[in-house]
Amino acid sequence: MSFLGNVLWFIFGGLLSGLSWIVAGILCCITVVGIPLGLQCFKFSSMAFAPFGKEIVYDGGAPSFIANVIWFIFCGLPMAIENFVIGCLWCITIIGIPFGLQFFKIAKLALAPFGARIV
Repeated sequence: MSFLGNVLWFIFGGLLSGLSWIVAGILCCITVVGIPLGLQCFKFSSMAFAPFGKEIVYDGGAPSFIANVIWFIFCGLPMAIENFVIGCLWCITIIGIPFGLQFFKIAKLALAPFGARIV
């Protein structure tokens, strides 16, 4: 079931979500200081392309908190708003609710990606 969900997800919004993570990663990697932020974006782009059957586990400490604050200021808020709005649009219909929930999961990840891992 997750394979079918991921195929439909990719067609109906996952491509946009995954590309936004890749673009954010490229923009962050322009500077030497932003390379850790960019690498984190590339890691989570695979989840944004196919989120069904994957969960996010948060287990970060103080360094993750500092990196998340920097991330939130420069990249996190626009990406979270993008995914939240698209998730709300999907949740208007009953059929779109599973897709909306996946967008909400990615929006939460966009707010604080450091200290998170995909299982």
